Amino acid sequence: MWDAVVVGAGPNGLTAAVELARRGLSVAVFEARETIGGGARTEELTLPGFRHDPCSAAHPLGVNSPAFRRMPLERHGLEWLHAPLPMAHPFPDGTAAVLSRSVAETAASFGPRDAGTYRRLIESFLPRWDTLARDFMSLPSSALPRDPITLARFGLTGLPPATWLMRRFREERARTLIAGLVAHVMAPLSGFATGSVGLVFALAAHARGWPVARGGSQSVSDALAGYLRELGGVVHTDFEVKRLDDLPPARAYVFDTSPTALARIAGLGRYCSGYRYGPGVFKIDYALDGPVPWTAAEARTAGTVQIGADSTEIGTALYAVSRAGRAPDRPFLITVQPGVADPDRAPAGKQVFWAYGHVPAGWTGDLTDAVERQLERFAPGFRDRVLARATAGPPELAARNANYVGGDIAAGAVSGLQLLLRPRPTLFPYSTPHPAVFICSSATPPGPGVHGMSGHNAAKAVWWRLRRS
Repeated sequence: MWDAVVVGAGPNGLTAAVELARRGLSVAVFEARETIGGGARTEELTLPGFRHDPCSAAHPLGVNSPAFRRMPLERHGLEWLHAPLPMAHPFPDGTAAVLSRSVAETAASFGPRDAGTYRRLIESFLPRWDTLARDFMSLPSSALPRDPITLARFGLTGLPPATWLMRRFREERARTLIAGLVAHVMAPLSGFATGSVGLVFALAAHARGWPVARGGSQSVSDALAGYLRELGGVVHTDFEVKRLDDLPPARAYVFDTSPTALARIAGLGRYCSGYRYGPGVFKIDYALDGPVPWTAAEARTAGTVQIGADSTEIGTALYAVSRAGRAPDRPFLITVQPGVADPDRAPAGKQVFWAYGHVPAGWTGDLTDAVERQLERFAPGFRDRVLARATAGPPELAARNANYVGGDIAAGAVSGLQLLLRPRPTLFPYSTPHPAVFICSSATPPGPGVHGMSGHNAAKAVWWRLRRS
């Protein structure tokens, strides 16, 4: 009998397995696909020699993850590479606001009327970032806050809607960049606690940047699996679990899956029946014959580039998807150009590039033209650089990763109370009605992103349960 069996070899499942193995437990991981990775994979999707990340590519939460920072992942091949700028947000006039490692440089890009406001906002939290990140990404039930005063101050600033945070700034440049940061989680700007999303992404950039993993996001998953094997854990691939009886006997079963799949496999009936899934995305991976021809010079040196002319355009795109149920005419885009930091992702002189826009859950249309019209506004001549493209809408994303129900790469709506209390409103989100079954996916706190903290927190819950049994 195994001490713990983990279903799903994404970053959270692998992190949960590592944390349990580090405590001396016997652990086996079972993955349905032929390779491990979940949302952190790397594949040749377009042309030979072009290495793409089908989902996550830039990792602000990964490099700042308290769980990852405690592991010797560099010994197993993980190396973070940084572009000169973590992120840029170009405007139609050819200028750009930036999110730099330097608070002063970022503030200066907003203009003199907002520079001081931004510095005061960020510098009130940045010196305590490591403790704040640990407290924010844990729960009182798994780790008491080390700095409750700073966490409370952060809550007072971040729990209101992002629109409140944006009102602190006089000019559109700062408001637009913050709106784009919030839109990474596909949440309406007026939603509860969305201000915290923008703050976390900004603080993460100033603390340690928004890097990519050398060779691709697969390196994150491979490093976790390598460390797990070093600790005595076992990983099985190409093993689809349809019922709990498909798995070997174990004292605990930990699922890096959607709540829907967990309920079906473990026979939990209406467990998390009220859980809401969010909008989907339409993603395009490009093989390019050279760099993206951005008009704004800052965008040419940034690892991530946000695309939205102003906060109103971004808000309109989010509203169209989340409230009106239609694809926007001018989608807000998140784009990543890994080659700025890691030129070996493509043949010499070429580039890999990806972009995605938000669409309704399960949407079956083609957003390619709308995406490329947006890109042409800020990078004229972009289409002339395209050698090949691989498109994936919600159905394709859901087929590629079962956790992306309806194409929702956040594995659940990041809005309302579900932003903080997921998959159900409880202080023990990793437990289920079955005493030996747990969930560790990004459907649990702290939510989406390649950071492993959902797996880390779930492993604590499993450990405590097994100690009492």
